[in-house]
Amino acid sequence: MRHMLLLCALLLASCSEGREADLQYVSKARSLGAEWALVNEQASAGKLTQSYTQTMRKAFHEGLTTASSSVTQQNADYAREIRALLAEPADAAPATLRAHADRLKQIEDNLESA
Repeated sequence: MRHMLLLCALLLASCSEGREADLQYVSKARSLGAEWALVNEQASAGKLTQSYTQTMRKAFHEGLTTASSSVTQQNADYAREIRALLAEPADAAPATLRAHADRLKQIEDNLESA
């Protein structure tokens, strides 16, 4: 019985540490999603050059790819949300990108308070 309790405690501790370690990637993905939404909004309003827009979209994709592959808890809700954001097309609607960023912000807040 003691061994089972110890094993459970170790499993819970490792999950908590993984989630805490992943907080930086959740935060980065949220920021990238919000910035991507702003770029797409400004691009659709004709306020950015096509070259700048393409460069930024590529940078967002690369940053999100890094964040997605870096999380330690690949089955966690935040990992799925990062992958969902990453799956959006380059010219995704700003509202769609903001919705992902908002969900990541909620997750980020929960991780910070845990």
